[in-house]
Amino acid sequence: MKICVIGMGYIGLPTAAVLAKNGHEVLGVDVKPEILEFIKEKGAPSEEPGLAEFVLGVLASGSLKLASAPEIADVFILCLPTPINADKTPDLSYVEKGMASILTVLQNGNMVILESTVPPGTTGGIVADMVKAKGLDNVDLAFAPERVIPGNILNELQNLDRVMGGLTPRASARAKELYSCFVKGQIHITDATTAEFVKLVENSYRDVNIAFANELARLAPEMGINIWEAIDIANRHPRVNIHTPGPGVGGHCIAIDPYFIIDKVGVEKARFLSLARDVNSSMPQEVVSRLEKELGTLAGKNIAILGTAYKANVGDPRESPALDIIELLKEAGAKTLAHDPFVKPANSSVQLTSLDETLKNADAIIITTNHSVFGEIEPNYAGQLVTGKLIFDTKNIIKPQVWKDAGWRVLILGSGKPLV
Repeated sequence: MKICVIGMGYIGLPTAAVLAKNGHEVLGVDVKPEILEFIKEKGAPSEEPGLAEFVLGVLASGSLKLASAPEIADVFILCLPTPINADKTPDLSYVEKGMASILTVLQNGNMVILESTVPPGTTGGIVADMVKAKGLDNVDLAFAPERVIPGNILNELQNLDRVMGGLTPRASARAKELYSCFVKGQIHITDATTAEFVKLVENSYRDVNIAFANELARLAPEMGINIWEAIDIANRHPRVNIHTPGPGVGGHCIAIDPYFIIDKVGVEKARFLSLARDVNSSMPQEVVSRLEKELGTLAGKNIAILGTAYKANVGDPRESPALDIIELLKEAGAKTLAHDPFVKPANSSVQLTSLDETLKNADAIIITTNHSVFGEIEPNYAGQLVTGKLIFDTKNIIKPQVWKDAGWRVLILGSGKPLV
């Protein structure tokens, strides 16, 4: 079949590539010419392991082509961002624009598959309404959410189970048949609205679990407990799986998806999800308040931020709590410098500096991302650069006793056993 994939981002590009690798004629579409040129030259705009080589291979074979506008095809797959607005309501403008672009070439007998994370009812609402308004009455519509994690996309795209939700049984069957060409996991069939809800439930579960861990991290110090030790022991129970606490929740999924449910039914009905979001959103302030208590004041202090990516060993800074911490520190009168060896300057909303420059003359260090390299920093090396030997590890990645022995004051998020 000829397949048109709209959006060459971190999901659209690998999806287009694996479809092209499995015998389909694929057109990858993106409205940003600089992205298309970068893909043609480098294979992928991200540093996703193996993706660049994979994409360059299917481009060279001719099975994947790139364009700035859709063309006539059998199947259209929309892989577009769905952020939230300032008021936490879903922004579906990218989906609407993507649909508008394919309506210029869409024909009866085609299939449209939405992969973008959306509120329940979007496929049967906005998508179906736009197709109907075009005068088409025989287009199969389905929702097929991605489940991958940055850093392991190609593997998970092909090996994880998938869920397919069509507006009709025929649409579900067609979607399953298409994805079966590369999905080795089981494909579960349901209706479109349930599939949309399942995607949100998966990430909301993780948000709630992290909120539970963060709540415990706020309570443990009051009882003289190290929450990391307590969670580690609790998780040895066969039916307990508590996530780890931290300075907040980032990424385009976990920090965003619960709001799609909350917006649909209201805060009053989604009380548990709303509370979890409040807890996780409050953690950057928790970090800043703890640091201010240690320093007495933040005004005029130089604070070194280690990590602006939202998770370990990836270069994705989207919704990173480190960015909120930086803003809160600035509001309190502190000066900040940030270092992240994985985030490209072009993708960063804050200026990034070298490790040496970030640490130089710092009154305190905050580790906000658990990149493995941060756990390997030598305290004596850092001590030669900073003004104040205070390190606040919000991800429990350093060896605190080693830092204490080197003359540092050590703070660990969620620990009531301070090393001073």
